[in-house]
Amino acid sequence: MASATENHSIQFHQYHLEDMGRVRVRKVCDLEDREIPQSEIGKGYEYAKDQVVAISEEDLRELPLPTAKAIEIQAFVPLESIDPIRIAEGYYLVPDGQVAAKPYKLLRQALDRSSKVAVAKYAWSGRERLGLLRLRGDAIVLHAMRWPDEVRDPAAVDPPNETVSEEELEHALALIDSMTQDDLEGLEFTDTYTDAIAKIIEAKRDEKPLPDAPEPEQPGKVLDLMAALNESVQQAKASRGEDADVHELPKTAKKQPAKKTAAKKSTKKTVARRSRSA
Repeated sequence: MASATENHSIQFHQYHLEDMGRVRVRKVCDLEDREIPQSEIGKGYEYAKDQVVAISEEDLRELPLPTAKAIEIQAFVPLESIDPIRIAEGYYLVPDGQVAAKPYKLLRQALDRSSKVAVAKYAWSGRERLGLLRLRGDAIVLHAMRWPDEVRDPAAVDPPNETVSEEELEHALALIDSMTQDDLEGLEFTDTYTDAIAKIIEAKRDEKPLPDAPEPEQPGKVLDLMAALNESVQQAKASRGEDADVHELPKTAKKQPAKKTAAKKSTKKTVARRSRSA
């Protein structure tokens, strides 16, 4: 298993602010009250008060399970039958030597021709896991999967009980249509947060003023949903060079003159957000 993803986010350490000394986490034995090296640290399970049984890495490698040393395919299913919430991090599978090369290629071609994915069990980090095997180019990708009892019931979420008009729904669908793309390529899918953090670090390193912070939203401002949807549709179409004309809002949805200033501010902030995203 070779990691299929990389973490490009900026990593911070903890420092003592008075003298900028590095703050580290040290591993100390409770009984001896001393720091111990990694070579003296192992796994253990407390099955009763102050009663611990040690579990070595060799014990885990010799688990009496067929999945301890192999990935065992349990079934083949259509990808759309799997809830995406159960799919986690991905790894590229690499054939272990020449003996595994032909079975690897056979599985890859079979998955390609069947247009299905495989669901398998495997042991990893001291536990048996469920995995999803799919194709990415010429490689087989193994995605870790959550067991069914690891996914919380969505009934635990209490959705808002609001009434939505048909006209509001039509404007929302028009916005979806104007923002539909064939892929996820483009500047809007870049990590602007990491770029902003890098600019702050660079400014503080060079003792320069920090970049301007975005203007915060006005607290307590009442949102005119129809106007917001209409504005979003026009901006999405304009960004793609399309005709920005949309159906006029009903007279009841138009803002009164006293609120025009607030509407202009909202437009300005939305444009500014798009500019920073780019």
